[in-house]
Amino acid sequence: MSRKTERLVNLTIALLATKRYLTKSEIFRTVDGYEGSDDSKERMFERDKDDLRNLGIEIEVGSFDPLFEDEPGYRIKPENYQFQLGEVNAQEITLLSLAAEAWRGASLGSSALTALNKLHAIGIESDTELLLGLAPTVVTEDANLEVAISAITSRTTLSFDYLNEELKAQSRALEPYALTSRYGHWYVLGRDLDRKAIRIFRLDRISGALKLQGRAASFEIPEGVDISAAFSISTDLLTAQIFLRDGRGLNLRNRARQIADATTPVGWQKFEIGYRDHQRFVEELLWYSDDLIVSAPQALRDEIIGHLKSGMVRYG
Repeated sequence: MSRKTERLVNLTIALLATKRYLTKSEIFRTVDGYEGSDDSKERMFERDKDDLRNLGIEIEVGSFDPLFEDEPGYRIKPENYQFQLGEVNAQEITLLSLAAEAWRGASLGSSALTALNKLHAIGIESDTELLLGLAPTVVTEDANLEVAISAITSRTTLSFDYLNEELKAQSRALEPYALTSRYGHWYVLGRDLDRKAIRIFRLDRISGALKLQGRAASFEIPEGVDISAAFSISTDLLTAQIFLRDGRGLNLRNRARQIADATTPVGWQKFEIGYRDHQRFVEELLWYSDDLIVSAPQALRDEIIGHLKSGMVRYG
């Protein structure tokens, strides 16, 4: 993990674990990697905030007391955390390591714990249990993920061979703007230099390794890149009813409406949720494993059960 990536991970952990807003001065004192003059720290912090937003992590700005003009502070609300290390809209945090193994390792790593200990030393309490609880159940070992993150944060062009629908490899060059995790797959979005248009590529369809091409800072990420629009689907809205375990499925909760039902098991809540792409929705539900139960429609419930039974047979 590069020094910058480590700093971004530690910054995210500090902002996520804190129980109140952190000022810039507190961040500079507790998060490793902010060095140099005050101006250089300020520039570094502004770039880091932009990079985290490009990775789908929403940083909230606020003050300690709305009646006074306190120095503004920063934090990441768990309910707005998309990396789950995960989704780039505020759902499943897609932190920088973006995989459950990397997240758990980073959240308990020595430099991260040092930051949390420093916060504690100056009277700022944090919740380390929350960090592990937000980790997703899906683990990715795709080495291209770290390369894609590095390319986005350093503004470096990527080159790679991509498998088309006929499974034939085509050479592509991309100015990467953002990463997102959807339905168990990682995608990189950016400007395709050959097509001269915005395109999305699934990491597991890249043949071989992603390569950094040219120099860093070779392009700028346009403001207002809309990842959700890039994934828009024009089919009619469908609905399903699901049960979610307490504190789980933040991605789904943000899009769903809670409904009262006397049959809801203790420790669970029932929701109604809309979706457009059936196959992707099925993949997304399977991602939550035993933290989710499908109630209706029956056809969807039967399909999910069928997938789970097949998985048990195949993987034990």
